[in-house]
Amino acid sequence: MAEDDDLDLNSLDDDELVKQMHDDLYDGLKEEIEESVHILLNRNWTPYRVLTEALVEGMRIVGIDFRDGILFVPEVLLAANAMKGGMFILRPLLVETGAPKLGTMVIGTVKGDIHDIGKNLVSMMMEGAGFEVIDLGINNPVEKYLAALEEHKPDILGMSALLTTTMPYMKVVIDTMKEKGIRDDYVVLVGGAPLNEAFADAVGADAYCRDAAVAVETAKGFMARRHNQKGAA
Repeated sequence: MAEDDDLDLNSLDDDELVKQMHDDLYDGLKEEIEESVHILLNRNWTPYRVLTEALVEGMRIVGIDFRDGILFVPEVLLAANAMKGGMFILRPLLVETGAPKLGTMVIGTVKGDIHDIGKNLVSMMMEGAGFEVIDLGINNPVEKYLAALEEHKPDILGMSALLTTTMPYMKVVIDTMKEKGIRDDYVVLVGGAPLNEAFADAVGADAYCRDAAVAVETAKGFMARRHNQKGAA
């Protein structure tokens, strides 16, 4: 560890610094990430370039190793927390510069369920991939989801449940969206330990995401298709 403590991030050139940021994200080193973000901004990097080349790419590497079972939830939470430190600096700058984002997602754990580690991980990984995320927290009734859809007009609605008893509530939300004629306006992704693809199909969701890495890839896939459809139209 002593060697890392002596590393002067300022002394690295841009390429070396970005590689170091990927390593620091992987290791969950929040203060180093914050310092490196400031250094790149001082070197006249645009906020969007810092986001995509340093943070998003770093989290992509984390996501691959999470998917492949090399990293586990505690390490990924640390990496996501380090990412959050960088995003805290970049977010207002990104808004100012009108930087492009991949899409917007509203996410929340369903009514009756107070589990949020998986949902928080998805939120952080989605933000790390370049999505704007509105996190509704836990124990969300259908009214809260609908109000968030109305207010934020997201591309994606994500619902999470960890209890078999709360899983059916996802169908309540989707059925209510159908009744109001808005179901087709959103991509609906569902996740949580007791769920599977058959359940997602049964309740009328677009896809089941078994973990945060899959959620990011699935969301990107839907956004790419939506983008292509718009282009074709």
